[in-house]
Amino acid sequence: MRSLILHRTGPGTTVQDLGRSGFLAQGLSRGGAADPVALAEGAALLGQSPEFAALEIIASIEVEVTDPTWIALTGAPKQASRNGQPLNWNACHLLAPGERLRLGPATEGNYAYLHLAGGIATPPQVGGRGAHLTAGLGAPLTDGEELPIGPAPEPGLLARTLPEDDRFGGGEIRILAGPQTPLFPPDVLNRFLATRFTRTAWANRQGVKLGHEGEGFRPTGGLNLISEVIVPGDIQVTGDGTPYVLGPECQTIGGYPRIGTVAPQDLPRVMQATPGARLRFRLVTRDEALSSFHAVEHLHAAALTRLQEQDRTPYEILMAENLISGVAIDIFDSKDGS
Repeated sequence: MRSLILHRTGPGTTVQDLGRSGFLAQGLSRGGAADPVALAEGAALLGQSPEFAALEIIASIEVEVTDPTWIALTGAPKQASRNGQPLNWNACHLLAPGERLRLGPATEGNYAYLHLAGGIATPPQVGGRGAHLTAGLGAPLTDGEELPIGPAPEPGLLARTLPEDDRFGGGEIRILAGPQTPLFPPDVLNRFLATRFTRTAWANRQGVKLGHEGEGFRPTGGLNLISEVIVPGDIQVTGDGTPYVLGPECQTIGGYPRIGTVAPQDLPRVMQATPGARLRFRLVTRDEALSSFHAVEHLHAAALTRLQEQDRTPYEILMAENLISGVAIDIFDSKDGS
């Protein structure tokens, strides 16, 4: 079986997919990729299902494959190179055995994704391959691990790219009122909606702390709440009035009051907002939120319509034609580059 060799992974690198639905009553939140849009984009670039698992990456990594494999790079842009040669982001590339793919620091955003044609084929756990660290499913990847890659899709892939989608700079985030929104006096809610928050560096897959100036956003009687079901996107307010936006690996019940819930289509923008980016919240109706919500299947289909062919190097052309890899490498690794 083809595999991906992890020479250097960096902290926080995990296998992720679209998460696990239907286990909330058993105490397991959905989990899954912090940026499901990036999963849809990578799947479109490789012509495969968005349900395939990929690597979610925070820090720098260095990997190689055991067999020629098409890869795609999406999510937070990173400095990417193949054997030292720069690679385009939001694009797919052919990686040959022995070549080192290096992804450096992110230039913006937080979560980058490495997709492989055929997907990462680690054994499913509770209906998914993605790591859910708070639930003890899976674990951060470590140097030296080797991950299986699923069967390659039909041949005929081209070097393709997608236009950049700016979801890394913050901006306006739509939220819905919830059952606890009335606990916040009108002046507190209005001040919350008028505040320009900062996406802090205090964040992980469980949630994001929002920075702000001035006093906190305290509810009336919020300290007497009984713990109840919470979901990703809920905006919890702690005892000192600090809001936190819950991420895909949030707990399933909580007692902190919630001033609102981020619309699902805007949650990736909160998770991907570069630390220091400004966020401002706008209260919308359920109908307004539904009118712009699209399931990941729709995002995948939309990405397919935006694919563009990118220029390939002579080396990529040779490799795509299934020439003997050693011959191709000898030609293009010569000292004079001829």
